[in-house]
Amino acid sequence: MKGERKTLRQLFIPIFLETLCYMLTGMADTMMTASVSDQAVGAVGTANSYIGIFIIMFSIISSGVLAVMTQYIGAGRNGVAYQARQLGMLFNLTVGVLLSFFLYFFAGNILRAVGVADQLMEYAVIYFKIVGGFCVLNAVIPIFSGYLRAFGHTRQSLAATVAGNVANLILNAVFLFVFHMGVAGVALATVISKFLNLLFVMLASRRLVDAGKDPERISTRTVLTQIISIGLPSAMETALYNFAMTLIIRFLNQMDPEGLNVTARSYASQLTNFSYCAGAALAQANAILTGWHIGAEQYAECDRGTKKAAVIGIVTAAVLETVIALSSGVLMRFFTDDPVMISLVGKLLVIDIFLEIGRTTNLVFGNALKASGDALFTTLIGAIFMYLCAAGGTWFFGIHLQMMVVGAYIGLAMDECVRAVCMILRWQSGKWRQKGLIRRRA
Repeated sequence: MKGERKTLRQLFIPIFLETLCYMLTGMADTMMTASVSDQAVGAVGTANSYIGIFIIMFSIISSGVLAVMTQYIGAGRNGVAYQARQLGMLFNLTVGVLLSFFLYFFAGNILRAVGVADQLMEYAVIYFKIVGGFCVLNAVIPIFSGYLRAFGHTRQSLAATVAGNVANLILNAVFLFVFHMGVAGVALATVISKFLNLLFVMLASRRLVDAGKDPERISTRTVLTQIISIGLPSAMETALYNFAMTLIIRFLNQMDPEGLNVTARSYASQLTNFSYCAGAALAQANAILTGWHIGAEQYAECDRGTKKAAVIGIVTAAVLETVIALSSGVLMRFFTDDPVMISLVGKLLVIDIFLEIGRTTNLVFGNALKASGDALFTTLIGAIFMYLCAAGGTWFFGIHLQMMVVGAYIGLAMDECVRAVCMILRWQSGKWRQKGLIRRRA
C-alpha cells in the first residue's frame, strides 16, 4: 500500500482533534453570530438544520466509498481504490451541483414549507441561499478527506480542517465587525473556509497518494454497487436518527411552556460533547483498520482490534462521563445560576454515563460492521430501537409517566444500550466475516 499503515492510536488522535475542532468552531460561530441578534442565531441554527437534512444524501456515497477503498487497499489493489474515489467524486459532484442550484433558487419556498417563524425568515433565507447554494463543497470534501484517511494520511485531513476553521473565524470577525455584513458575512465565511478545506485535501491527496498510477480497474458497475450497498443503509440510518431526534425535541417542547426541559437537554448535550467526540473518533479510526484487515482477510486481527477499541471506548466514556457528572455543579455555573436547572442537568448527566457507554459501544461495533460490508443490519436495528426506545421512551417515561426530560434520557440511554448489545452479538456471531466486498486473488 502506498501510504502509512498506522495503529489505532495514530489514527484516533488526528480524527479526534478534527472532530473536536468542528465542535468548537460551531460554538464560536454561534457566539459571534449572537452579536447580530438572537434572531440571527436562531435563523442560522434553523437553516443549518434543514441544509443538513438535504446533504445527508452525500453520505450515501462518501461513507460507502471509504469502506470500499479501505478493503481494496487492504487487499493490495490500490488501483480499484482510486477507481472508487473517482466514481464517488463524480457522483457527489453531479448531485452536489444540482442540489446547490435547487437550494439557492428555492430557499424561501423550502423554509416557508417547514414553517420557519416570520421573525427568523429574512435571516434564514439569506444564510440558506449562500451556504445551501454552495453545498457542492460538502459533497466533495468527504471524498478527498476519506481518500487520505483510507491510505493512513490522517494528519493532512486534520490540518485542512484546522486551516479552514481558523479562516472561518477570521473571516467571521472581518465580515461581522469590519464590513458589518451580518448573517450574509457569516454565510460567506463558511463557504470560503470550506473551499479552502477542499483545496487543501485535494492538493494533499495528489501529492501523497499515487494510487491512480496502479493500472488495475474492474467493472464500474461492480464498484458502484459495492459503494451503494454500504452507503445507502448508512445514510438511511442517519436520516432515521435525525427524524427520531426531531420527534424527541418535539416531545420535550410539549413538556412545559417555559422550555425548562428542552433547555436542560441542551446544556447536558453541550457538556457531554467532548466524550461523544472521543467515541466517534475512536469508531472512525477502528473502521479504517477494519477495512484494511477485511481486505487482507486478517479476520482474527480484525476481531481483536475491534474488541480492543470497544474496551478503550467504554473505559474512556465511563471515566469522562463520571467526572463530568460529579463536576456538573461547578461546570453549570458557567452557563446559569438557576439552582433548579443545575440540579436537573446533574440528574441527566448521571443517566448520561450509561448513555455514553452504550453509544460508544454502538459506534465502535456498528462502524466496524459497516466497514466489513454488514451495513444493512445496523440500519434495521437502528430503525427499530431509535423509535421504540428513544422516541417511544421519551413519550412513555417523559410524558405518560411525567418524568419529563429525565424520562427522555432514560429512553435515550435504553436505545443506545440495547443497540450496543445487538451490535456486540452480531459481531460475536462472526457473520461479518462473510460480508467482505472482495476476495484476495490467488
